[in-house]
Amino acid sequence: MSRPLIVLIVILVVVIGGLFVLAGRSHEKPLTHVEKVVPLANLSN
Repeated sequence: MSRPLIVLIVILVVVIGGLFVLAGRSHEKPLTHVEKVVPLANLSN
């Protein structure tokens, strides 16, 4: 194998491995519903 081919294969393995690591740690936070009290005085403007 030629040296540039080995370098290309190593780069591809690192990139694909990085994609799998990033895909595996996607833990989305659940949305939290926040209710605020709105004074009626603000609505009468």
